[in-house]
Amino acid sequence: MKVFLSHAPEDNEAARLLGAELTRAGHDVWDAEQELMPGDNYPLLTGEALREATAFVVLLSPEAVRSQQVRREIDFALTSVQYEGRLIPVLVRPTERVPWILRKLGIIEMTTPAETGKQVAERLEPAAV
Repeated sequence: MKVFLSHAPEDNEAARLLGAELTRAGHDVWDAEQELMPGDNYPLLTGEALREATAFVVLLSPEAVRSQQVRREIDFALTSVQYEGRLIPVLVRPTERVPWILRKLGIIEMTTPAETGKQVAERLEPAAV
């Protein structure tokens, strides 16, 4: 499954570790930090990745909920049929400002990358059937 990984720059390390776990579980993970290079057309390539992905994982932290880019990506995911049942919020660091709709989807709290990757992968499996 092609997974779009949304996060704030402050959460790059958590995204890299979780992305590696999801890749080990057999998923194709798109992470801007890993995929985009200086000089790339970020909005264009991010938009293409959002349209091509079939699952959306967002890492939540105080910085992420303040990030306009992360919020735009969440808005896109919430309104896209392709992500129905496959929008997974992961809490990296505690924050009070998590959008209510993400709370309703059931937030996974990040513990270890391996455990969190397993929990995310388990949520993706039923949706793939």
